[in-house]
Amino acid sequence: GEPATGGAGEGAWLRRLPRSPSLPAVPAPGTMFPAVSPSHTFPRLPLLQLLLLLVQAVGRGLGRASPAGGPLEDVVIERYHIPRTCPREVQMGDFVRYHYNGTFEDGKKFDSSYDRSTLVAIVVGVGRLITGMDRGLMGMCVNERRRLIVPPHLGYGSIGVAGLIPPDATLYFDVVLLDVWNKADTVQVSTLLHPAHCPRTVQDSDFVRYHYNGTLLDGTAFDTSYSRDGTYDTYVGSGWLIKGMDQGLLGMCPGERRKIIIPPFLAYGEKGYGTVIPPQASLVFHVLLIDVHNPKDTVQLETLELPPGCVRRAVAGDFMRYHYNGSLMDGTPFDSSYSRNHTYNTYVGQGYIIPGMDQGLQGACIGERRRITIPPHLAYGENGTGDKIPGSAVLIFDVHIIDFHNPADPVEIKILSPPPETCNETAKPGDFVRYHYNCSLLDGTKLFSSWVRGGARAGQPRLW
Repeated sequence: GEPATGGAGEGAWLRRLPRSPSLPAVPAPGTMFPAVSPSHTFPRLPLLQLLLLLVQAVGRGLGRASPAGGPLEDVVIERYHIPRTCPREVQMGDFVRYHYNGTFEDGKKFDSSYDRSTLVAIVVGVGRLITGMDRGLMGMCVNERRRLIVPPHLGYGSIGVAGLIPPDATLYFDVVLLDVWNKADTVQVSTLLHPAHCPRTVQDSDFVRYHYNGTLLDGTAFDTSYSRDGTYDTYVGSGWLIKGMDQGLLGMCPGERRKIIIPPFLAYGEKGYGTVIPPQASLVFHVLLIDVHNPKDTVQLETLELPPGCVRRAVAGDFMRYHYNGSLMDGTPFDSSYSRNHTYNTYVGQGYIIPGMDQGLQGACIGERRRITIPPHLAYGENGTGDKIPGSAVLIFDVHIIDFHNPADPVEIKILSPPPETCNETAKPGDFVRYHYNCSLLDGTKLFSSWVRGGARAGQPRLW
């Protein structure tokens, strides 16, 4: 059925009038201008008397002049404010919410939704409004303002409403449309910004972190995550969100911006929410997705650069030196070893670092560059750490492996050039030797050399 309208606090004249032998059951404008039911338009009268009343009514209607000087045959529509954009116009069968002021030709007010602080909420084009209002709302845009001039035969006719609207009254309505939707509507999704790189999209059961601005269809703001200085964090498709938002987030990429329009029956429905979301309100969300992961996610590895001739890969128990840049999934940086001009040095696979990094460094080669994506349950979890890593945050590390060794490693000797054919004596402990050398780190970074132009000189680097 259609949503109930009107409240117990409204004036008595706003409720449906009691039937009497002399007055048909015609609701007043405050009940959203219901149309007079055809079966109750006139009381039961003899045919001759009924015809006489009809002739009198037509005569009075024709005597009412329009602003142009002639009788009004249809509703006069004056569109005195048209919004710049109009993605949708009112059609027959749509549900609308609007405010109005109702006056007579002399400017005297007979009704106003503003006086009751209650919007009119009703279906258009199905006989629930007076014919003039039904016609006047057709084709209207949200935030459009119209003046409707409704002739008597499209309003309350020769009967009027006792004590409120006299017979044969031309009615003037100033209307502003605030909302329109239809039962056949679905969630409308518009992508405002799509990132160049999209490693994954939102699926059912994913955990997401996002920012949003929430407004009604007319632009009235009702909530924003930015005011709380924190993202909205929740599961998708698990009943934690309104149905429309569950649908609107699906397929979204980290860093993507979307506009999501949700009809009331997929939002807060007939009850609304608190004082900020009225009943039967369409909702508009501008969403920025910050982060997405699934509790079943594992560490993701991407090799960005692999040096040739990798003879050894890191294993648990190795001591490693590496540089890194750390960022959140939306690209926000939170730490970098380069800023300290020093590598991060630690044992791998021994629990000295977060579990995801322990896993992500194993199997790496010296000189390799890799991207390690770590879900929060393998990083800093629901609490985060410090003021730069929020709770439930996915972490991305771009890592450059500089060096690693194992405490059990022996000295490795590789002969680069063969000894001379005649080698009568080899170095022994206690011998005094003279030699040249080039010294570098394991990643090839040159440190110093004994080879200088003109031979050895005093003050050149030595190894002790």
